[in-house]
Amino acid sequence: MSRAGGWMVAVVLIVAGLAGAQAVQPAQNAAASIPGIGVKRPVFGGACRLCPWGAMAQVVKSAMQFYGYDVQICHNCNAVDSARIVALARVPPPYKKDPAVSVAMAPPNDPGLGPVDFGATAEQFMCQAYDGSGPYARDKPMKNLRMIANIQSPWWLVVAARSETGITDLAQVADQIKERRRPVRIYAARTDAMVTAILAYYGLTVDAITAAGGYVGNSFADRENFDVIIQGGALSSAPEWNVLYQVSQRFDLNYLDIPEPVLAKLAAEPLHYRGTIPVGLLRGVERPIPTIVRNGTVVYTRADVPESFAYAVAKAMDEHQDELQWTNQNFSYNVHTVWKPPCDVPLAAGAARYYRKVGYMK
Repeated sequence: MSRAGGWMVAVVLIVAGLAGAQAVQPAQNAAASIPGIGVKRPVFGGACRLCPWGAMAQVVKSAMQFYGYDVQICHNCNAVDSARIVALARVPPPYKKDPAVSVAMAPPNDPGLGPVDFGATAEQFMCQAYDGSGPYARDKPMKNLRMIANIQSPWWLVVAARSETGITDLAQVADQIKERRRPVRIYAARTDAMVTAILAYYGLTVDAITAAGGYVGNSFADRENFDVIIQGGALSSAPEWNVLYQVSQRFDLNYLDIPEPVLAKLAAEPLHYRGTIPVGLLRGVERPIPTIVRNGTVVYTRADVPESFAYAVAKAMDEHQDELQWTNQNFSYNVHTVWKPPCDVPLAAGAARYYRKVGYMK
């Protein structure tokens, strides 16, 4: 073969090699973009970046990167549907702009996310979904749910009145409404069981308050125009809870006591406990106030995930607890309770193996 012919062969081989490399590269990129536990790109059901479940999603993503995982976050696998999405291995729902937050805080999900593998939710949602109760009463009980970690995130029930109303006791509200001396505007969720129990103690209903010219509601506009607020919440930037921050900073408030019979009734409900609003929790709280508290943001999954995966999640969250302290939420890790489900939901087998290994679970 001539020297020129050799060069031509070499050129052809080089070109062919480059073409082959270019063909392999897109295939590799496509493989890298496929989500799933098997390729260490599990999909996490979270919420907006201002929300507890969204913040927890980032904690898990950051913690698991140390073990080679690239967690994919769903930012709208939230609200009551959160447990359904995990239990039924659904793909993330279509994107809808959240009117309560900016697009930056609740962005569209990355394209191509597959079924959700695990996620975060409130402990009551996980428990109710498992039992088929509460908002899941029309669902089949989701007995395939499994808890991985129970993370502390305290929540308090707060009752207060604007100082200029002169209201220092809810009995005054009842008298004003019943005697129709003045309409009373109450910032509260109309159908919340705690709200209706408090009102019922004073012989009040939402309809009676409305008939007297007042109202009960919790729209964003209502944050500007209220006399009394009955609101549960955490120290959180979540749009449904940050009302406590906002109104306590903008208005002078009288914080009101919940009557003992009501506290006893509410504390008898599952996952409700007696507690105290600590001094200084909100502006104007200058005495400890007995109330009802709740706890817990859970990280959970399904029974069908590999045991090694649940083990890895539990290990990552334990060994990188510091990720919890740098979020916009009031999270904390308690070795005595992280492994304890708040109800009958079983602990994921891999998580149980990890907690036994480190001695948290006896």
